[in-house]
Amino acid sequence: MSSKQTDDNHQERIDKLKRAFAYNIFYKQGSTTRTASINDCYLAVSHTLRDRMQHLFINSVEALLEKKTKIVCYLSAEFLMGPHLHNNLVNLGLYDDFAQAAEESGLDLKELIDHEEEPGLGNGGLGRLAACYLDSLASLQIPAIGYGIRYEHGMFDQEIVGGWQKEISDRWLQPGNPWEIKKPDMACDVGFGGHTEIYHGELGNRRTRWIPARAITGIPYDTPVPGFKVNNVNLLRLWSAEAHTSFDFADFNTGDYYGAVEDKIKAETITKVLYPNDEQFQGKQLRLEQQYFFVSCSLQDMIRIHLFSNDSLDNLFEGFQGQLNDTHPSVAIPELMRLLMDVHLYDWDSAWEITRKTLCYTNHTLLPEAMEKWQLDLFSNLLPRHMEIIFEINSRFMDEVRLKYPGDDQRLSRMSIIDESGPRYVRMANMACVGSKVINGVAAMHTDLLRKHTLADFNDMYPGKIRNVTNGVTPRRWIAVSNPRLTALITEAIGEKWLTNLPELKELENIADDSAFQDAWLKVKEDNKQDVADRIRQHLDLVVDPKAMFDVQVKRIHEYKRQHLNVLHIITLYNRIKANPDIEITPRLFVFGGKAAPSYFMAKRMIKLITSVAGVINNDPDVRDRLKVFFVPNYNVKIGHTVYPMTDLSEQISQAGMEASGTGNMKFSMNGALTIGTMDGANVEIREEVGAENFFLFGLDVEEVMALQGAGYNPWDYYQNDDELKGVIDLIASGHFSHGDKELFRPIVDSLLYDDQYTLFADYRSYVDCQDRVGIAFQDKRNWTRMSILNAVRMGKFSSDRSIMDYSKKIWDVKPFPVELKWQKLPENGVLFHPRHSSEKDATL
Repeated sequence: MSSKQTDDNHQERIDKLKRAFAYNIFYKQGSTTRTASINDCYLAVSHTLRDRMQHLFINSVEALLEKKTKIVCYLSAEFLMGPHLHNNLVNLGLYDDFAQAAEESGLDLKELIDHEEEPGLGNGGLGRLAACYLDSLASLQIPAIGYGIRYEHGMFDQEIVGGWQKEISDRWLQPGNPWEIKKPDMACDVGFGGHTEIYHGELGNRRTRWIPARAITGIPYDTPVPGFKVNNVNLLRLWSAEAHTSFDFADFNTGDYYGAVEDKIKAETITKVLYPNDEQFQGKQLRLEQQYFFVSCSLQDMIRIHLFSNDSLDNLFEGFQGQLNDTHPSVAIPELMRLLMDVHLYDWDSAWEITRKTLCYTNHTLLPEAMEKWQLDLFSNLLPRHMEIIFEINSRFMDEVRLKYPGDDQRLSRMSIIDESGPRYVRMANMACVGSKVINGVAAMHTDLLRKHTLADFNDMYPGKIRNVTNGVTPRRWIAVSNPRLTALITEAIGEKWLTNLPELKELENIADDSAFQDAWLKVKEDNKQDVADRIRQHLDLVVDPKAMFDVQVKRIHEYKRQHLNVLHIITLYNRIKANPDIEITPRLFVFGGKAAPSYFMAKRMIKLITSVAGVINNDPDVRDRLKVFFVPNYNVKIGHTVYPMTDLSEQISQAGMEASGTGNMKFSMNGALTIGTMDGANVEIREEVGAENFFLFGLDVEEVMALQGAGYNPWDYYQNDDELKGVIDLIASGHFSHGDKELFRPIVDSLLYDDQYTLFADYRSYVDCQDRVGIAFQDKRNWTRMSILNAVRMGKFSSDRSIMDYSKKIWDVKPFPVELKWQKLPENGVLFHPRHSSEKDATL
C-alpha cells in the first residue's frame, strides 16, 4: 500500500469519527456542535467509542457460543473501575485517532477525559484489585464476567472543612453513564424473610420450599471490558434492585401516597449506596441484603447461561469458575446449595460436590474485625432457608473434624461456622473455607500467616488448600494511562511489548547507568512534579518547589496503616528546624490522601491532625518552605493517575503483619518511586525483586512484633527514653497544632501513650533514622535516579497479568481463548455487523 493510500485510509477513519461525534451530539444528546455542553461532548465521544467496542463484545459472545470454554466469574462487592474513556482508548489502540478527530471537531480530548465522573463502585484496594483483574483477564483473552452491585451512590465524596472530613453524597450517575447497557429481559428475582416448609417430591423424597415474605428484582447493567489490543471483550455485569411493582394504585386511590411507592423505595434502597454505616442494626441488615442480593442474581445468571447450552448442572464447574473476592460474597455457598437442591432438585451430596468445585475464596485480611460475621437472629430472619443449610453444612463439617481430631473441643469451637462463644454468629470466613475448592492469600507473607495463624486449623484440616497468588496491578492503567511521559520513554527504548509482558522492562537494566537515559528518566519525573506544583499553586495558592522530595502516603485512613507515624516524623523535622532554624534539611512535600470510614472516630481525628499540622508548618516562617504538608481531598483513581507518577518516596509503613498485600506499593514502584516500608504484605516481595539496596527498610518484623506484644509492650517506656519522641508527643498534647486546645488530640496522644496497639513508638526511632538516610540519599540525584529506574524495571512480577496467570494455573484451570474477528464493515458509517442474522443465541449473555 502506498503512503498516499495509507494517508487516505487514516483520514477516512478520522472523518468517520468526526461524523460519529456529530451524530451522537445531535441524536443522543439532542444538541448541536454549537450549543453542546462539555458533558454533551464527553457523552458523544464516549458513545462513539462504546459503539466500536460493542461489536467486539458481541463477537466475543458469538465465539464463546460456538466453542465452549470455562468462564471465570469474579464475584466482588466492589469494582473500583476508574474512568473508562482514557483506559478504553489505550486498550483499543484508538487514542491518537480520537485525539485527532476531536481536535478537528473543535474538541479537546484531554479536557473530556478530565471531565469524566469516576464510577462510585468501590472505596479501596479490594475494588481496585478487582478492576485490575478484569483488565488482565480480557488482555490475556480469558473469558470472564465480573459480578457486582450497581450502586446508585458511591461510598461518599470527601470534603475537608475546617480540617475535618465531611461526607458528601457521591452522585456519580447524575451526568450519565455512557458505558453501561441495561438488560431488563435478564432480570432475576431475589427473596428475603418469610419461612420454609417441608413437602414431598414426585418420588416421595423429602424437600424444602422457601416462601419469602418479600421479593425484589435484580436488573443487570452491562459494561464492556476490552483487553489491550486484542479482540476479546469481557463483561462487567452489575445488578440494580427494583420493586416488582413500582406503584400501587390501590394504596394511591385510598390516599396512602407513601404506601403507593413504599415497595419501590424499600427495594431500591438495597443498591442505593456503597457499604452503609453498619454501626446500627439497620446498617448491618442492609449490608447483608446487598451481599445476598448480588450473589443470588449472579448465581442465577450463571445457571441460566450454563443451561442454555447444557442439559443439566452436573458439570456447572466445568463451564464456570466462581471466585469470591473476600468474605462479602461468601453467602454464595448456601445460595448455590439452595438453588441446586430446592430449585433444580439435586440431593445434598451432589449439590455439595458441585458447590465446592464451582467456588473459590480469596482472603484479603488478617484483621479479626474484617472477618465478617452475622448475628444469628439477623441472618435467620433475613435468610431462613440459608440458615437451615448453614446449620446442615456445619453439622456435617463438625463430624469431619471430630473424626480427624477426636476429643479436640477447642478446635471444634474455633472451626465451627457458628460462633457459640457468646452471642451466636455466622462466621462467613469459616463458611468460605469449608465450602470452596481453594483458598488463596494475596502475598507470600500474608499466605504464610494465614497458614500458620489466622486459618491454621483449616490448613491442618485441608493441607494444600491454602495457596498463594500475590496481587498485581495492570500496567495499562497505572503506567500507560497515568504516566504517558514514562510510557513514551520506555516504549522508545524497548518497544511496546512490555505493556502485556511487564518483565520485559528488565531490558532497561542494561542502560540504568547510562547518563543520557538517567537524564531522560529524571526529566519525566520532574515534569510530572512540575505539573502538580503548578496545579497546587493555581487552585490552592500554595507554593511547592518541584525540586523538593515528594513524600507520599495515600490509602485508606486506618490506625494500622499508621499515617500518624508519618506525622510524628514530620513534627520531628519541624522541631529540629525550630531548635536550629539554619539546619540543613532535604526539602520535602508531604502528601496524604484517603478516606476514613464515617463511623471511625480515630481515623477522622487523624485526618484532623494531618491538616492541623499542615496549617502550622506551611505558615511558619522558620520553616522557610523546606517542609510542606498537603492533604488531597477525595482520593480516588483519577487522583491516583497524578499522584503515582509524581512521587519520589512511597510510604508503606503499616505495622508488620497487618497489611495483607497492598497494591499502592506496586503502583508507586512501577512509576519509579522508592519505598520506605516495613516487612509487611507485598513489601517483602517488592524488596526481594528490586533489591534490598533499593528499598528503605525499617521497623520490627512480624515475629518481633508478636514477641514484643506477648512480653507486655509498654509504649510509655519508649516515650520516656527518646527525647525527640517525647518532644513530638508533648508538642501535640500542648495544643500547638490546635490553637491551644489541649483536648482536641488527646484521644490520639492517650491511645499512643497507654495502648499503642500498632507499635508506633516501638518503630519510631528506626523510622526516623531511616528517613534521615532517605533525605541524604535524595541529594545524590544520579544514584537516586538509578535506584528509581531499577525499582520500576524490576516490577514485572507485580503485573496483574502475572496474578491472573497464577490464578488460571493454580486455581481455575482455565486457558486463554483468543477471539477471531468475524465482522464486516458498512462503508457509510463504519458500523460493524455480523453477516448472519441474529438468533435467539445472541441474547444468551
